[in-house]
Amino acid sequence: MSTRVPLSRDFVNGDVSFWYRSLGLPPAGEPLGGDRDADVAIVGAGYTGLWTAYYLKKADPGLRVVVLEKEFAGYGASGRNGGWLVGELAGTPERYARTHGVDAAKRLQRVMFEAIDEVVSVAEKEGVDADIVKGGVTTVATNAAQDRRLRELLAHERHWGWTEEDVRLLDPAEREGRLRVDGAVSAIWSPHCARIQPAKLARGLARTVRDLGVEIFERTPVTEIAPREARTPYGTVRAEYVIRATEGFTAGLRQYHRAWLPMNSSMIVTEPLGDLWDAIGWEGCELLGDMAHYYMYAQRTADGRIAFGGRGKPYLYGSRVDDRGHTHTWTIEALWELLTGMFPAVRASRVAHAWSGVLGVPRDWCATVHVDHATGVGWAGGYTGHGVTTTNLAGRTLRDLILREDTELASLPWVGRRVRGWEVEPLRWIGVHAMYDLYRRADAREKAGLDRTSVLARVADSITGR
Repeated sequence: MSTRVPLSRDFVNGDVSFWYRSLGLPPAGEPLGGDRDADVAIVGAGYTGLWTAYYLKKADPGLRVVVLEKEFAGYGASGRNGGWLVGELAGTPERYARTHGVDAAKRLQRVMFEAIDEVVSVAEKEGVDADIVKGGVTTVATNAAQDRRLRELLAHERHWGWTEEDVRLLDPAEREGRLRVDGAVSAIWSPHCARIQPAKLARGLARTVRDLGVEIFERTPVTEIAPREARTPYGTVRAEYVIRATEGFTAGLRQYHRAWLPMNSSMIVTEPLGDLWDAIGWEGCELLGDMAHYYMYAQRTADGRIAFGGRGKPYLYGSRVDDRGHTHTWTIEALWELLTGMFPAVRASRVAHAWSGVLGVPRDWCATVHVDHATGVGWAGGYTGHGVTTTNLAGRTLRDLILREDTELASLPWVGRRVRGWEVEPLRWIGVHAMYDLYRRADAREKAGLDRTSVLARVADSITGR
């Protein structure tokens, strides 16, 4: 590691995530031991699979629900993310409105806001201690171009029904009173976000669904999904419904290789900051994001650290995934530079852990949930980084679709959404890397003094249709 980044003596790179390091990795669970029959088979024991199992068993305790997981429950993005229980949509409201109308898109947004409180409520009811604090989210602009985009974002959200109670511009005194970001020129705050410890939530959900009678078979990779069958090397689960809940790992199933692109995101976490918090503030534990194109996301952890994330190497050729979370040196350096640029006092600390994970990105960047009753095959995902909240909504929606309930959730505009797959290689690799190279260049130009959004960013948006 370069001397540009001070590392703690017990620094760890990868090994799933810091969130699991603080808990200890769970013992290996039992794999599937032969063919099995079920009412619902769920492929993937991340948040989507666990929430779906939870709501199905709550609705009908007699259902036989089986979850199949390649590693252990919560191994993927569910145990590696930034801990943002946020109410933002995956994709734009315009795209949902294009197919279902403006009112439906606004309704989806309101349901997303409500999903935050649903997660908090279930965690409390089921005794899941996930360090949850609903302190909202602050988004800062650190140069003139970002400030212009921030005000455009605020106007856009007002247009789509966000009231003053949903999001508001902070005056300089309140902005500095909340948390002191070096060079901040403006900020907005929304109450619709809560901090969580991701692995604690995943582990708590896994325990809860097991207590409800759900069978989770770990170390059991699913090699193929067929009508009413999930096939593994250890046997086939036959079920009326088979739900694909694989998110960023979906490309590992050959039949879905081009459905969702596995986008990498990386994080570092500091040592506990102690007295350094006096220079930073952040007493409300709100989440923090910015208006850069190559954006960051951060939280103040329950044990007094900063967990700080952003894009590293965004995409590996052929939709491969570095599934143990190892993070490239230059990514750690870039995240440290961003972190200490925003909070210079943190230079007195060190990096304790770095890790990476993958999230699923559909071609139109909008999430979807679907159940085909003719084949029994369903899925949910493509959350584009907003999965901590959206998975809960997905689980409740899949419940209603599987049980054929005519509910508001079953009619939301992301239900049954169909999009084309990603391009073949090498076009995928070229497009994604060109996009993020342009975003980096655009951020550099804006930091250097450009007072409007760089044309390079607009070119990047056009490449992948964001």
